[in-house]
Amino acid sequence: MTQEHPITLSTELVKQWLGTYFGTTITGEVSDVELTLATQAARWGADQELEACCEWFLLEGWHPDHPNKLRAARRPKPPSLKEQALQALALLKVDASTHGLGFDSSTIRRALEALPD
Repeated sequence: MTQEHPITLSTELVKQWLGTYFGTTITGEVSDVELTLATQAARWGADQELEACCEWFLLEGWHPDHPNKLRAARRPKPPSLKEQALQALALLKVDASTHGLGFDSSTIRRALEALPD
């Protein structure tokens, strides 16, 4: 799985879960530990379900690419630093031209594109 996970929990949801566990309404703050543990548990459960679905695809005789496509769709890799820099450069060029500023980004773009992913 990737370093960045698409599942992030709100503090309100964690409060609701804590309230269910303790049998009361939680009105205080959610600690970093509570939020981290709840988020890790939710992510673990989601990852287990994803892997079970991928295994089901294979058991049902689907093409072996289907589980990989499902994983890629449900756990997309974050853009690389190179991709982020190229996107930022494109925005900078648009902003510069919008404000009537000349901006030749071709040298910077070529340098970024030459970098490994």
